[in-house]
Amino acid sequence: MKFAAAAVLSLLPALSYGHCIAQNVRVNNADKGAAVGIRVPNSNNPIQNVNDGSFACNSGYRSPVSTQVIDVKAGDKVGVKWGHVFGGPQMAGDKDNPIAPSHKGPVMFYLAKVDNAANAQPNGLKWFKVSEDGLDGSGKWGVDRMIAAGGWTDFTLPTCVAPGQYLLRAEIIALHSANKPSQAQFYIGCAQINISSSGSKTGTTVSFPGAYSANDPGILVNIYDKAGQPNGGGQPYKIPGPAVMTC
Repeated sequence: MKFAAAAVLSLLPALSYGHCIAQNVRVNNADKGAAVGIRVPNSNNPIQNVNDGSFACNSGYRSPVSTQVIDVKAGDKVGVKWGHVFGGPQMAGDKDNPIAPSHKGPVMFYLAKVDNAANAQPNGLKWFKVSEDGLDGSGKWGVDRMIAAGGWTDFTLPTCVAPGQYLLRAEIIALHSANKPSQAQFYIGCAQINISSSGSKTGTTVSFPGAYSANDPGILVNIYDKAGQPNGGGQPYKIPGPAVMTC
């Protein structure tokens, strides 16, 4: 029994190897720097309870939390960089940076309008989706494209979005164990942005927590085919949450 317990404990560090953290923001490919204008969690562990009180923007941020609010214009390309740990790789040759390749799933972005992005509290806000990237026809996932881009996920800010300050919520859902209840892994980070725009629109708003159910078909799902390949088993994948806003 002592040997078995020791063996299990010896595996625990490896179990976190695939995890990741949102840590940089870029605008039109210009990187604003590590932890600038983004609330970076201390831990790379996922949230697995969709009703967690920290589901909007995660929690336990690195100190000091940046007070920078990043200026962007409607139509700009905005991106968030993910890394295995803060700073990127956990070690030389880290094969799980920016995330373990096994952690297939979608990547998404949401916005929530606030008065002051630097100190806005995420709970109680109304969020609308501005981007999503799930499973394509070739069997590749949004996470695959994030890895190929060196940890970056980008989207084009809709030209019609209303001006003002916002929290930008970046999200990855890792689905490698999601065939069992509460085993989908949610990685979340929030950036602070100020949008210049002549638009006036927002999308369909939802609350976090509240927007997702543990039994949603995109959360409790088997992504593997009979040969064990993570291609959705030939079925389309339904990304959780509302539709992406349109102009």
